[in-house]
Amino acid sequence: MAKSQRIKADPVSAPPAESVRHAKRSKFTQESRSQGNPLYVLVPAILIVALALGYFFLQGQGRGQPTVPTANQGTGSSALRRSNARFAIVVAQDGAVKLPVADFADGKARFYTYREPSSGKEIDFFVLKSSDGVIRAAIDACDVCYPFKKGYRQEGDEMVCNNCGRRFPSIKVNDVTGGCNPAALTRSVQGDMVVILVSDILKDNMSQTGQPLF
Repeated sequence: MAKSQRIKADPVSAPPAESVRHAKRSKFTQESRSQGNPLYVLVPAILIVALALGYFFLQGQGRGQPTVPTANQGTGSSALRRSNARFAIVVAQDGAVKLPVADFADGKARFYTYREPSSGKEIDFFVLKSSDGVIRAAIDACDVCYPFKKGYRQEGDEMVCNNCGRRFPSIKVNDVTGGCNPAALTRSVQGDMVVILVSDILKDNMSQTGQPLF
C-alpha cells in the first residue's frame, strides 16, 4: 500500500499590529458616523443659541434708551426737550407759552406738549405758518378721532389725520372746526413771538360735545 502522505499547511502569517489598529480605527469612525456623532449636532446648536441670545440682548439694550425727539421741535424760550415724550415740552411764562415767530418761517408744522403743573395732564398741539403767511395753531386732535390719540402729520401744505387719513389744507387750520378738523387753538402774534395763553390751551382742549381731547 502506498504510504499516506501528510500535507503540511503553510502557517498563515498574522497581520502587522499597525494594520490591525488602522482597521479598528476605521471601523470605529464608520460606526460613529453611521450612529451620528453628538458633537456634530451639539456644536452648531450652541453657536445658534449664543447668536440668538446676543441678538435679543442688543435689542433689549436698544429698547432701554429713551426716545429723544428729533423733528418738529421748537427752539423758542418756552420750548424744552424731554427724553421720554414725542414732542418738545413747553413751559408757560406769566401764564402764556411764547414761541419765536422765526421758528415757523419754513412753513413746517411744529408739535409741542403743554404739561399742566397741578395735575400733570399733557396736551399736545401744533403751530405752523400756512401758505397764506398766517401763523396758525391747533390742538393735535379732533372731535372724531381724539380717543385714539394719534394726532396729525404734515404732508406738503396739508395736515393729515393719523387715524382716519383725512386731509386738511393749512389755510383752514383755526378757521374750520368740528368733525375731523384739527381743534382750533387760540393764539396771537405779539411782536416776534407767538403767544398762546395757558387758559386757552385748557379751554380749547375740549370737543364740541364737552369732552376733553387729552
